Amino acid sequence: MTAYCSSCGNALPPAARFCSACGTAVAGFANAGFSPTGFPAYVPRLVRPLFGRQIAGVCAALARAYGWDIGLLRGLAVVAGIFLCPIPEIAYVAFWIGLPEEPVAATPLGQMPNVPPQP
Repeated sequence: MTAYCSSCGNALPPAARFCSACGTAVAGFANAGFSPTGFPAYVPRLVRPLFGRQIAGVCAALARAYGWDIGLLRGLAVVAGIFLCPIPEIAYVAFWIGLPEEPVAATPLGQMPNVPPQP
């Protein structure tokens, strides 16, 4: 089954996470890799990232999983938190408790923080 980018319409390989033409994140495709045991690797779709989060990573997790704009999602969360007290705050804390953190091995090398070398 051929997948196509929702932004530019280019054909994508089955294991693509990003479109090679426009760079749009591809959401909704399962991991095509296999674990060393031969069984398909299980990677939960909703995980709080280790890097790129502001408070707990809830907005970053939702934006990454569904391909939404993270800035827009954070802005909506703040506006909803101001005008709809306390419902969004309770939902945020529930997601914070319920969503697992991203495993360390799954963190892309391009997002690793710059650590100064030790003398």
